[in-house]
Amino acid sequence: MSEKQRFAFRNRHRKTFMTSAQTAGTLDASNSAPIAAEPVTLPPLQGTALAMLTVATALATFMEVLDTTIANVAVPTISGSMGVSANEGTSIISSYSLAAAIAVPLTGWLSRRVGEVRLLILSVLLFTLFSVLCGFATNYNMLVFFRLMQGLVSGPMVPLGQSIMMNSYPPHKRGMAMAFWAMTVVIAPVVGPVMGGYITENFSWPWIFYINVPIGIFCAYSIKTLLKGRDTPTSSDPIDVIGLVFLVLGVGSLQYMLEHANDLGWFQSKEVVTLTVMAVVGLTFLAIWEWYDKHPVVDLKLIKNRNFTVGTILQTVGFTIFFGNMVVMPLWLQTVLGYDSFHSGLAVAPVAMFSIFFSPVIGMNMHKVDLRWLVLTGFGLFAFGAWYSSLLSPQSTIGEIMWGRFLFGLGIPFFFIPLSGIVMQGMEGEELTAAAGFSNFLRTLGGAIGTAVFVTVWSRRTSFHHARLTEDMYPGNPMYDQFMNQLASSGMTDSARYSTLNGMISGQAASMATLDILYLSAGLFVMLMFCVFFAKPVKGAVATGGH
Repeated sequence: MSEKQRFAFRNRHRKTFMTSAQTAGTLDASNSAPIAAEPVTLPPLQGTALAMLTVATALATFMEVLDTTIANVAVPTISGSMGVSANEGTSIISSYSLAAAIAVPLTGWLSRRVGEVRLLILSVLLFTLFSVLCGFATNYNMLVFFRLMQGLVSGPMVPLGQSIMMNSYPPHKRGMAMAFWAMTVVIAPVVGPVMGGYITENFSWPWIFYINVPIGIFCAYSIKTLLKGRDTPTSSDPIDVIGLVFLVLGVGSLQYMLEHANDLGWFQSKEVVTLTVMAVVGLTFLAIWEWYDKHPVVDLKLIKNRNFTVGTILQTVGFTIFFGNMVVMPLWLQTVLGYDSFHSGLAVAPVAMFSIFFSPVIGMNMHKVDLRWLVLTGFGLFAFGAWYSSLLSPQSTIGEIMWGRFLFGLGIPFFFIPLSGIVMQGMEGEELTAAAGFSNFLRTLGGAIGTAVFVTVWSRRTSFHHARLTEDMYPGNPMYDQFMNQLASSGMTDSARYSTLNGMISGQAASMATLDILYLSAGLFVMLMFCVFFAKPVKGAVATGGH
């Protein structure tokens, strides 16, 4: 063997030995036996760093959820400035919600490819960029496109905000983390219409998007600084193309159908029927494919966890009813009582007040009680609040209306926070992220279903009551004759009298329909109370794992 060959041989063996030593770990001092190296687990954040991270992740979540409702009240103004009809203007809302609904289930797969921290920072920065571009849009098509992109990049923000916040807290304080996160999710949709109405009336509509800029920059910088070196490990999981196609087809069709079904007349419209068939086919094939795929876009095997399944169903149905109420009440206030968008939003804003004060209290004491009893209390308070609001009338003052909404909001911290604890029971690491994405997707979908179904029920019950009330309005009826004579004595023409009468009947019919919605909501919440105990007993914030 030549000298050159012997040198190469020794060099190869030296590299092999060095590589083996690195992978084997450290040597035990007593016997020099190799021990496998343990992955470095960084301690949870504490003090100021933890507080700053809480603020940053909460604001990121708040910003994303806020944009689902802040543009709603500005649609007429935006449509007018862009030269399109109000019906066309609703695409500003639907494009965002449609893209977000598709993107949320992808959070688990994206976080595995990119890393949770890096993905959240990227989502926040892109969300901020597209918010600016929405404000800069010079025509309607540009605005819809940028809203679509804004919704698409926003998908991971809410589930990752939940996952990162929980993983950054010590195990015994994760109830508090969940409380802070839940508070932002519930408050943001309520604040959105109020803030959007105020900004639109006092400034200009682009500012409903520009307000995201300082928030986004602060959140991205804070998360990057505080979680440096704490990102989750990545893996090169292949993209499930077929599952992604079924996801886009099923969820996209369902979301678009829910957004427009009421305007199109539901199943009397061929477009709604077609979209429904596409949604059913897409979601059915998605479920079958994802169950057997090795790298699913949506991990459906999570439903094997009893508490995840029960908690997610209760959360979805609860939010369906909750958001249905939150949409119908402003409609009644605006159509019957004559409130503008700002004051109608202000009247229902007290719903969120109890969340601000009681969420931390619930979070700190979750470990002391069975979470099922807290959820039971939440549903009971929702039912009581809905029943109390049914006592309102068109003559009610804004103070009485606000008090009714205040009582309704009593149930929020008892409902959402402990129910999230039940959903996340025993979840760790990547499983926690996947569960957060899945449950948040269904929660968002529940809100969309609640909005569509409750508005339809309210509209049809209004028509029903209008028809019933009109049956008694005929010449010869003493009440009818007396009322019409009073109007005639004031100098009204026949057409003016009939218009006034129809307006009064329409207002009364809408009020009666609102009462029907409140009674229905109270009954459904009572039914959910009996479903809570299908879940196993849970105490505390039981999700584990960490960055």
